[in-house]
Amino acid sequence: MSREILTVVETVSNEKGLNPEDIFEAIEQALVVSTKKKVYTDQPEVALRVDIDRKTGDYDTYRYWTVVADEDHEMPACQLALSDLDENEWSLGDIKEEQIESIEFGRIAATQAKQVIIQKIREAERALTADMFEPRIGEMLYGIVKKQTKDGYIIDLGDNAEGYLARDQMLPHEKLTVQSRINAILYHVNRENRGAQLLLSRTHPDMLAALMTKEVPEISEQTIEIRDVARQPGVRAKISVKTNDHRIDPVGACIGMRGTRIQAVQQDLDGERIDVIVWSDDPAQYIISALEPADVNSIILDEDARTADIVFSANDQLARAIGAQGQNVRLASELTGYKLNMMLEEEYLERQQSETKGYIDLFYNKLEVDEDLAQALVDVGFTTIEEVAYVPFETFYDIEGLDDEAIEMIQERAKEVVIADELVKQQNMKEPSQELLDMEGMTVDLAYKLAQKDIITVDDLAEQAIFDIEDIEGLGSELAGQLIMTARASWFDETDDASDDASSDKSDDAS
Repeated sequence: MSREILTVVETVSNEKGLNPEDIFEAIEQALVVSTKKKVYTDQPEVALRVDIDRKTGDYDTYRYWTVVADEDHEMPACQLALSDLDENEWSLGDIKEEQIESIEFGRIAATQAKQVIIQKIREAERALTADMFEPRIGEMLYGIVKKQTKDGYIIDLGDNAEGYLARDQMLPHEKLTVQSRINAILYHVNRENRGAQLLLSRTHPDMLAALMTKEVPEISEQTIEIRDVARQPGVRAKISVKTNDHRIDPVGACIGMRGTRIQAVQQDLDGERIDVIVWSDDPAQYIISALEPADVNSIILDEDARTADIVFSANDQLARAIGAQGQNVRLASELTGYKLNMMLEEEYLERQQSETKGYIDLFYNKLEVDEDLAQALVDVGFTTIEEVAYVPFETFYDIEGLDDEAIEMIQERAKEVVIADELVKQQNMKEPSQELLDMEGMTVDLAYKLAQKDIITVDDLAEQAIFDIEDIEGLGSELAGQLIMTARASWFDETDDASDDASSDKSDDAS
């Protein structure tokens, strides 16, 4: 039998390209399974190992036990209690082993080994495929439709590699037939042993970028760069480009003579309409370009919040900017990374007047200045009491009629208001109990945030459900669940105490 094992290892290694050591380990595992089935039918948890001599093919079988503490001695078939051994010779975690009679490498063991080896081959092939294709994620691959499944298509990519194109990664009205040629983006490589391995997509933004690179030589030569892509697959897309050579018009190069280049891309994407715009490092100009063909009247940016108010002078321009079912503005927002608020000039002026009145009322009531001075503060650009209190002294010089003494009085009054508001806020802030602050896993910040939701004590927290508190900043569902279970631990402790008291009472009655 030893020679038969060596023959199996050599044959499989040569035919399948597997490491001989992996095959030896598969046969050892198969012999363990066969020995359990043949000898230890009533003890499935028994621990065995088989050791094959890599040179001769001879093998020995061993049974072993792990040394555990007495209270952990739950599986005698594979564990030994320390108290049953010489404690001077053995310690917890040691392995006690004895050789047993080996079974023959017969038909059952060979079948088991074959199954393990087949699994090893599959794992090795998947690993090889993953290693080959992982560096190609984001690349457009070409293949032939091999088979239709319930939820998608298997694509033959050549060299024994297959990709999977799910229906939700296809264009809306796209239909494929077996043997038809197709291209798609490789967007993920699955290294797990289950499920499709090479996942393909025709809806991914990289698909449009790859097709443009294929059709426009200037892009593949990096004379023109693709900066951003936004798509509603099969319907409409926006792509922004930048030229590295001022002599070349990036939009014209992408569209091509009489639109030939862009039409080729559209044809491949089932007629998807594609807008090519010039990328700009000026966010305002970039947003204006992204909203074409609408004419923007004015734009107000908040770069910190990544929002922009877009103002239009006429209804038809606003309608163009929004597009059918909000398509144009949605793609422009996705392309630029800004939340776009669309409005007519009249609406903007009304909102601006309302905001201005709010600021004037704030300064008039809080700082106790007259309306003219409140208006002047707003005109200079002040919108909060904090700004008035702490901006540099020179900022007020733009307000006519204010001398240094008046400026100092305004800032002192503003600082008093800020401090007073902070004191009111602190007085109204609810305090968490010390028990909640001391609870395991709790932080001071989270305890105060919980207190503002009327969760003051540990019992208050124990009564909550995860969805009640998971939206608190810095918490999340996982940590919320852990804290709630920690809080509820006191309930179980009380139950145990009550049970102990009841048992004690019964004992007293019996006495």
